[in-house]
Amino acid sequence: MVSTRTSALESLKPDALDPEGATSAAANAAERDALGDRLIQGSMRRSFNSNIDIDWDAPQDPDLFYLPPEMMSLYGTPLWESMTHRQRVELSRQEAANTLTRAVWFENTLNQGLLRAMLHQDPTSRNVHYALTEIGDETRHMVMFGRAVSAIGALPYRLSRREALAVQAMPLAYRGLMLWVAALCGEEVIDESQKQNARHPDVQPIMLQVFRIHVTEEARHIRYAREGVRRRIARAPWWERQFVATANGGAAFILRRLYYDKEVYRRCGLPVREAMRQARNNEQVRARRRESFEGLHGFLTENGLLNPISRLMWRSHGFL
Repeated sequence: MVSTRTSALESLKPDALDPEGATSAAANAAERDALGDRLIQGSMRRSFNSNIDIDWDAPQDPDLFYLPPEMMSLYGTPLWESMTHRQRVELSRQEAANTLTRAVWFENTLNQGLLRAMLHQDPTSRNVHYALTEIGDETRHMVMFGRAVSAIGALPYRLSRREALAVQAMPLAYRGLMLWVAALCGEEVIDESQKQNARHPDVQPIMLQVFRIHVTEEARHIRYAREGVRRRIARAPWWERQFVATANGGAAFILRRLYYDKEVYRRCGLPVREAMRQARNNEQVRARRRESFEGLHGFLTENGLLNPISRLMWRSHGFL
């Protein structure tokens, strides 16, 4: 009886059931750990601490912008042409504060998603160790963004009650493939914009430092998320792929709020309704959005993660 029971138990081992599948799983785990190890080594070579790597007390030139003029929502509009230089600088300050504040809550939701995923993973693996390293990066980014809002003399932009409820629910959907695609939607589009911002000669040095740190560290996060998509999609069921291919279009609405917000114009003393109308119809803003989405659009298309519904949503918010 013992011999029979032992034989039956042996037959239930993964190697006996599917030796090729077990070998493949082991190879995938080794590949994940190898990538995690490389990213950890990169983090050790080039990571930043904004508390010491940014001169928060450096004087700010009242004539320099906080975002490049051409990256601002009203650039080139009739309302922009009617504004003084100082009004334009103030608009850049408020739009920068809006972007930084919203980046804080996105980093918050991403960290929650990564932590939830780790509950089901091997805490000794280098893949998990890099995920923890990324959470450390993102936590420091949250501190950096918060300090930047304060340093430029702006107030943070609060979420409305409806937005707060939506943001609190987002991490619950960050599972499997959705976690990695959500990370890319939040990181890659913003990263493309900041690469341009980080080299602009008319932007405050303190903001250039923030952009450069973020771009450098986000490069590793984007690579990690892209590899996460490739791994997951190879074994994701059809319904999961279809859900993610549809749901990612919701990111277009969230990202659009980085470009213009009623409260920004209210704080600048601009006519809110007219400013919103001109910003929404500003073709230069739409062109920048399309440009920032190009890389992610190509990746999602390549992996079959865009469908007619998500394409419609990205297009209706100016990214296609």
